[in-house]
Amino acid sequence: MDTAHSPWQPPLIWRAAQLLARALVGLLARLEVTGEVPAHLRRGPLVLAANHISPFDPVVMAAACQARGIAPRIMATAGLFRAPVLGSLMRHAGHIRVDRGTDAVHRALEAATAAVAGGSVILIYPEGRISLDPGIWPERGKTGAARLALACAAPVIPVAQWGAHEVLPYRAPRGMLRGVARALWRRPVIRVHFGAPIDLREAAASGPGAARRATDQIIDALTDSLAPLRPDEPGRPRHIDPSRPSDLSRSHRRRLG
Repeated sequence: MDTAHSPWQPPLIWRAAQLLARALVGLLARLEVTGEVPAHLRRGPLVLAANHISPFDPVVMAAACQARGIAPRIMATAGLFRAPVLGSLMRHAGHIRVDRGTDAVHRALEAATAAVAGGSVILIYPEGRISLDPGIWPERGKTGAARLALACAAPVIPVAQWGAHEVLPYRAPRGMLRGVARALWRRPVIRVHFGAPIDLREAAASGPGAARRATDQIIDALTDSLAPLRPDEPGRPRHIDPSRPSDLSRSHRRRLG
């Protein structure tokens, strides 16, 4: 990929928001960030693929990335961009709107591909939604993250996280005050691990179905990275959120490394 031109520079407003996110996470929980991102990848081009477990995830990811010197552009649901004030901040920070379930959803992938080609770091949730797996393990992924990485020949780093589900409930803002109060009292541990870059060359060279194979490879890597973060919760999590529905239709067979 030709990245000889100047890469995208994160706006000051996004850098400031990351510092605020780190302070907020530190107030509500104990953040533990492990794993490294190679120095030559921190300013892109790079795709960060994270598991999705809670509405609090974007705040956790912003804080964890700040701890590793990364300012990613986040692919986020269109609802956030429609919100007063927040929507304007999201646009000014360079994040990418995803209109799920509409004919315009392809525009997000086009925008992300252009961003990565321009040297950006993109953060994407390959599951495409908060996991509804009963054990909150990664679900069978959508192919967007893989297609993005394959189109740009960009490296992919899995980012596994655990603990954000203990801060905000699935149906937030409903129940948000209760969740925040509980977190302030208990200060749960939130763990984030940046895994090793995933080599998608074999999937890309295998002919038709490359995006599906690469997606499964990404979800496998996320699962492998998540397992050590929850060693005493291999099945159902200790913290049960009664507002979270269960859906087995997109279960992914775990192949732990």
